Amino acid sequence: MNLPHSQRPDPRDLLLSRPTRVGRLTVSDRASAGLYEDRSGPEIERIVSRSLGLPCSFLAAVVPDDPDRIRQQLVAWADLEGCDLICTTGGTGITPRDVTPEATRAVLEKELPGFGEAMRMHSFARVPTAILSRATAGTRGRCLIVNLPGKPSAVTECLEILRPAILEALAHLRGLDPHAAGPPR
Repeated sequence: MNLPHSQRPDPRDLLLSRPTRVGRLTVSDRASAGLYEDRSGPEIERIVSRSLGLPCSFLAAVVPDDPDRIRQQLVAWADLEGCDLICTTGGTGITPRDVTPEATRAVLEKELPGFGEAMRMHSFARVPTAILSRATAGTRGRCLIVNLPGKPSAVTECLEILRPAILEALAHLRGLDPHAAGPPR
């Protein structure tokens, strides 16, 4: 039985059975070479911990703008480490080295283009160049993968607007039904 939206349980309540495993992947030639401090990766961890309101454990990595390295890290975390959520930061623009969306699409089983659309639409009101972002999202097995911009303030803004969709996606991927009247069957 489906409940009206106002009577649905909070997906967070369904997700408290175990800590959420989160991978935060920074994609940057300069940060991976030690020429630039990674500020966006730690921002992902800070916002996810605060915004989702769930107990989380984190894996962190910094890789260059190399599609093979990006794909390898995403697959390892989703398939071998059992991550529930992977957030990438960086590599979503239009320069020749910006390859994160292509590397992500190569490992996804189901693409969720609404995530990128929502980020661009929301950000465009303040930053007209936000529409140059090619960020996407999708699932691999029971893992949600989300591309985020490379700027820490944009990471914060985008994660906050995606919060309800991330929580509901995590519940669905764990086999829980946030729309059901009782426990999942």
